[in-house]
Amino acid sequence: MQDVRIKVRDNGPYLVTGTVTLTDATGAPYAVEGNFVLCRCGGSATKPFCDGSHRDNGFAAVERAPESQE
Repeated sequence: MQDVRIKVRDNGPYLVTGTVTLTDATGAPYAVEGNFVLCRCGGSATKPFCDGSHRDNGFAAVERAPESQE
């Protein structure tokens, strides 16, 4: 079984790798194969998928995970 990874990309979408099932609010699955990117700027015409709109609409976000408190 392949690990699922979600990478937060600076000023861009979430990159999803691995085998996952993506469903809408009603539970209906989207047809996805392989890696895909999810919009987080809100400007995509193909939501929930990224269409590159973040490059033109000024979206900026560079979150970093907090350091572990172990």
